[in-house]
Amino acid sequence: MSKKESQDHNVKKASKKKEKVEEKAPKQEEQVEEKPVQETEETLAPKTEEVTESEEVLDDASDEEVVEEESEEVEVKTNPSEFESWVPKTRLGRLVKEGVISNIDEILSKGYRILEPEIVDYLIPNLEKELILVGQAKGKFGGGSRRVFRQTQKKTAEGNKPKFSTAAVCGDMNGHVGIGFGKSKDTVPAREKAIKQAKLNIIKIKRGCGSWECACGEPHSIPFKVSGKCGSVTVEILPAPKGKGIVAEKEIQKILKLAGITDVWVNSSGQARKKINLIKATFDALKKLSKIKVFDEEQIKSLGIVDGAISQKVEIEKN
Repeated sequence: MSKKESQDHNVKKASKKKEKVEEKAPKQEEQVEEKPVQETEETLAPKTEEVTESEEVLDDASDEEVVEEESEEVEVKTNPSEFESWVPKTRLGRLVKEGVISNIDEILSKGYRILEPEIVDYLIPNLEKELILVGQAKGKFGGGSRRVFRQTQKKTAEGNKPKFSTAAVCGDMNGHVGIGFGKSKDTVPAREKAIKQAKLNIIKIKRGCGSWECACGEPHSIPFKVSGKCGSVTVEILPAPKGKGIVAEKEIQKILKLAGITDVWVNSSGQARKKINLIKATFDALKKLSKIKVFDEEQIKSLGIVDGAISQKVEIEKN
C-alpha cells in the first residue's frame, strides 16, 4: 500500500470512531437526565415519612430530656455528697469517710498530719479560697500593677523558660485557715498546687476579746498579742475593740478574714513589700495563738476564748 492509501485508511477509521462516540454520547445524556427524575419520584414519599418520624423522635427526646432534668434535680436533693468516687489512700482518710471522725478539730487537736486535701473538703464543706497578689505586672519604671502570679525566667540555649508561682489562702471564716504556695510552668497548675497545699496546711486558731477598750467577751478578735517573723519581716497582731475592723495591709486582711477575725490591729516591720515573707510571718503569728495555753477558767470566760470553730448551738444561745 502506498502512503496516500494508508493515510486515507487511517482518516476513515478516525471518522468512524467519532461517529460512534457521537452516537453514544446523547444516549448517556438521556440516561443521566432520566435517572434523577426516577429517583426523585421514588424518594419523595419516603422522605416525607422520614420527616414525620424525625419529628416524633424529637418530641420523644424532648420529653425524655425533661424527665432527665427532673430526675437530676431530685438526685441533687437526695444525694448532696460529692465524695462517692473518692478512694482514701491513708488511714485518716478512711476514718473520715467511714464517719469515725466527723470534726476537723479532732484531727488538729491530736496533731494528726493531713495528707489528702479531700479530708478538708469533706469535713469543711463551706471552705472558701482566695489567691494573694504576689507578683507584679510589667510597667514603666517598675510601676506595674500587682497580680496573682509571680513570673521568673531561666536563660537556656533553647530560649527563655518561664515559671509561675502563686500563693493561696483557704478558710471557713470560723477559726480555721491555711496558706499554700505553688509553682509550675503554667498558671493553672500553679494555682491548683497552691490551693491543695493550703488545704493540707490548715490550722485552728484561738479567738476572743483581749482589748481593754471592749471587754465584751465575744470571739470577734484575738485574746492576746502575738507576733511572727519570716526573713526580715516581723508582723505583730494586737486585739482591737468591736467595730474597729481589720487595720492591716490588704493581703493580711484576706488571711485574717478567712480565719474568722473581724477586729484587729496589725503592725509590720522590715521588707514588708515582699509579700511571700509577709504572708508567712502572719501565718506564723496565727500559729502562736494555739500554742499559748490558758488554764484559768475565769480568764477564759473574761477573754471569751474559743479554740477552733464556734458551734451553732453557742451562737443561737447568745442571740
